[in-house]
Amino acid sequence: MQEEIKSILGESAGLKLKVADLLAEDIEKSAKKIIECYQNGGKILIFGNGGSAADAQHFEAELMHQFEKKRKCLLAIALTTNSSTLSAISNDWSFEQIFERQIEGLATYKDIVVGISTSGNSLNVIKGVEQAKRNGAYTMVLSGKDGGKLNDVADLSLIIPSNNTARIQESHITIIHILCRLIEQTLFPD
Repeated sequence: MQEEIKSILGESAGLKLKVADLLAEDIEKSAKKIIECYQNGGKILIFGNGGSAADAQHFEAELMHQFEKKRKCLLAIALTTNSSTLSAISNDWSFEQIFERQIEGLATYKDIVVGISTSGNSLNVIKGVEQAKRNGAYTMVLSGKDGGKLNDVADLSLIIPSNNTARIQESHITIIHILCRLIEQTLFPD
């Protein structure tokens, strides 16, 4: 078992080093866009399915509450948490529209919408990002593999170069933590 453990940790660490080389510039660009959004009175809307839904909620919590500093709340909404809204849209319209419909009512030109999909091909995430663009919001996606169809619709894509869902998710949460740190350091200097 120890060899398996070492192998998994080595694979994860190796991928994160690759992400550092490939995505550092785009992660910085993402942080700067989010900082600008907050400075201009906007909010962050985040969504995904399954583990990506959990990552969306994690990101929202770090922004709303705090990451490393006690500071003012930053407005963020995870579109994965309201079971009444999710079940109503799924039942009356379709599961494919659960994010699109919420974005239609919530996103403005001041906001940033973040879609998370390890494959980049989750139809409800794609539809949510497309609606955000119609609303005039700036769109970012966290994905994996080749970025899928989301890469074609988002303003900025952070694509993890892996086909392993678990490793993609581990890199997503690392990027989320980096973004939170950069946002806090800039908006709330000591």
